[in-house]
Amino acid sequence: MPQETPATFAQPWPVRDDVRIRAVKAIVTAPQGIPLVVVRIDTTEPGLYGLGCATFTQRWKAVQTFVDEHLARLLVGRYPGDIGDLTRLAGFSGYWRGGPVTNNAISGIDQALWDIAGKRAGMPVYELLGGKVRAAADTYIHASGITIEQCLEHAKELVAQGWRHIRLQVSTPGGGGYGAPRLATLYPDSPYHNGWSARDYLRTTPDLFAAARQSLPDNIELLHDTHSRLTPKEAVLLARALEPYRLFFLEDVLAPEHWDRLPEVRAASPVPLAVGELTTSMGDAVRLVRDGGVDFIRSHVSDIGGLTPARKLADLAELCGVKTAWHGPGDTSPIGAAANVALDVSSVAFGIQEGHLYNDATHEVFPGTLRIKDGWLTPNEAPGWGIEIDEAAAARYPAQLSGHDEWAAGVRRIDGALEAP
Repeated sequence: MPQETPATFAQPWPVRDDVRIRAVKAIVTAPQGIPLVVVRIDTTEPGLYGLGCATFTQRWKAVQTFVDEHLARLLVGRYPGDIGDLTRLAGFSGYWRGGPVTNNAISGIDQALWDIAGKRAGMPVYELLGGKVRAAADTYIHASGITIEQCLEHAKELVAQGWRHIRLQVSTPGGGGYGAPRLATLYPDSPYHNGWSARDYLRTTPDLFAAARQSLPDNIELLHDTHSRLTPKEAVLLARALEPYRLFFLEDVLAPEHWDRLPEVRAASPVPLAVGELTTSMGDAVRLVRDGGVDFIRSHVSDIGGLTPARKLADLAELCGVKTAWHGPGDTSPIGAAANVALDVSSVAFGIQEGHLYNDATHEVFPGTLRIKDGWLTPNEAPGWGIEIDEAAAARYPAQLSGHDEWAAGVRRIDGALEAP
């Protein structure tokens, strides 16, 4: 039998109408092979519902359970306009706060409530945030290859398609490389034959960008992701070695455990630093911006709790002279991508947006999914996010456990020690 809703979960104050939350559930689907989690909130008004991104690809079952078994009962019967109170309740109710499971679950609720708010107002979400300060968001896309030549050929194809900002990644020896196809090891005599060497990475990465500046148009902005694998001194060495090639930014030079060293690395780096996709709380992200550790804040919006905290973070970034570069790869759902763009076009602090090309199956599951045109992203003009969900289509693409666990277990140095994946 369903449990009776405790009186303390009832609406705490009078509201202007009788629309209430009727149901809350997490929907998991993988139309591109990547598990996506979306929260759907239905209301008592027929046909009025909202969608929010709660995607934590690597631990999607935990988020789904958190939403369905713990948070839904806090919301049913409440007024959907009380976004701030409902998301704070979701965060405080578990006592121990923060972390990616909690914050992704809250994000799904937060963004779904904003979707409902936009639909009730007859406005796209960006207008609820104050409206546009720019027409569209410029994006960057990823180029990669086993060799420098292959990487740059890929980059040339992307330039021809209209992109002006391109992240370059080339394969490194062993199974621990990031952002490019795996290579066979060059360390057959080491304790861990398929290992990854930071020293070799530091020696070879500048060669990629030297070649890029020779073969790509001079106005193309170049980016690179180290994926949190360097020491502070190694990060400075790499940044200085890349100085002649005028990178737009160098991403995630340090693991989160060493973010307290970012201000000194940034002070010594001639290259702008972009950090933050591993922030799992608003407090983490605030400290990166406030304490002078970043030039671009890269938070994954759902990992810090959704649109509401991200909007506050963008305002802080503006006041501190930091730019936003929200995380937006394939493990961001189309709803999450729409939230990113709503922030991008309404925030003065916007710097760049990571782009992702969704496949046809994703557009089938999520009608209204945004499309990148000539490197630019524009928000939908329909109320809310302007994106729907076809649950029958979603069910045709069931999610499996993420392959990240298997990959991470093999990311090791040549002596066998685990490396940040």
